[in-house]
Amino acid sequence: MVEEQLRRRGVGDERVLAAMERVPRELFVPEPIRERAYDDAALPIGGDQTISQPFMVARICEVLAVRESDCVLDVGTGSGYQAAVLAELAAEVHTIERIPDLAAHAREALEAAGYSDVHVHVGDGSKGLPEHAPFGAIAVAAAAPEVPVSLYEQLEPGGRLAVPVGGRRGQELRLVVRSPEGPAVLRSVPCRFVPLIGEEGFERE
Repeated sequence: MVEEQLRRRGVGDERVLAAMERVPRELFVPEPIRERAYDDAALPIGGDQTISQPFMVARICEVLAVRESDCVLDVGTGSGYQAAVLAELAAEVHTIERIPDLAAHAREALEAAGYSDVHVHVGDGSKGLPEHAPFGAIAVAAAAPEVPVSLYEQLEPGGRLAVPVGGRRGQELRLVVRSPEGPAVLRSVPCRFVPLIGEEGFERE
């Protein structure tokens, strides 16, 4: 996976590649499709949610440039896989999921994979976790119609937010940095994610 799907497609951050190599992705995939865990594809995990393809997880971690000293927020826990990768890179990881059953399964998977120190929360991810802010980096694994203001405001000065922005059928992954002048969008790439449901995301269908 690391060589074929990540390095050859332009992911060059060695810390991210090493983190992706260490996390056992199969533990975050439902057992009936576990043999597909390392496919270059998003896979269903229940609740109309998916585990993101490895390339997109790596790309988000790379654009965030997560530091070893960072406290990181992962929005849209899903399977817990991205939180596990972030835990390999950061000092502290909080992750938030709106669906209680998914959060419970993610907590079990994280513990089974050796990441019991990741803090799993249930709630509206579009509003973040102000009680645990500020964050050095925030990774959002679901698409919002605009950059959620609450998430931006929970960044520390110079903090980075990676969030897919656009419609339900197609978005761009934006890297937003908190600066004295306001949000600075440094880069964007095309992507496709499930919608971020919440007060500062999309309304439930």
